[in-house]
Amino acid sequence: MIVFDLICRDGEHLFEGWFGSSRDYEDQLRAGLIDCPICGSAAIEKAVMAPNVGIKANQRSSAATSSANQMDVSGETENKQPISNATEISPEYSELVGKLAKAQAKILEKSKWVGADFSEQARAIHYGEKDASPIHGTASKDDVAELEEEGVEIMPLPLPVNPPESQN
Repeated sequence: MIVFDLICRDGEHLFEGWFGSSRDYEDQLRAGLIDCPICGSAAIEKAVMAPNVGIKANQRSSAATSSANQMDVSGETENKQPISNATEISPEYSELVGKLAKAQAKILEKSKWVGADFSEQARAIHYGEKDASPIHGTASKDDVAELEEEGVEIMPLPLPVNPPESQN
């Protein structure tokens, strides 16, 4: 699989496209099978991308080594951070994200950060073992599925949350 950053020429919306190969991308583009998920425009082209060049194993930095040491058994890092290679954000999108961030901050105002203990705390509240109170934290996909199966009311947050200990 190959991932291309794509941009629609009509609305300048940036999005990702996953393809089996460069040729698959070209074939789908020619056939008109690729359109912007935001505005529906078929005027699509590849966005400028920086190459993803890995470092040699013998030149791995301490940060890379530390990151590699944080891998769990599923191959995912424990401390994921949101990233983007978008070089320019439209004013409309920036305003929308700003409003979303304010709404989320309002929701979390009276909520307590419980970190990785979220699943345990949510269960304790659900089963009456702990007083009901709003909490937020992190949970794996499996934990989320189990909570939903048990009928524990939870909802994903639209934007990432920095744990209190990592904020300055």
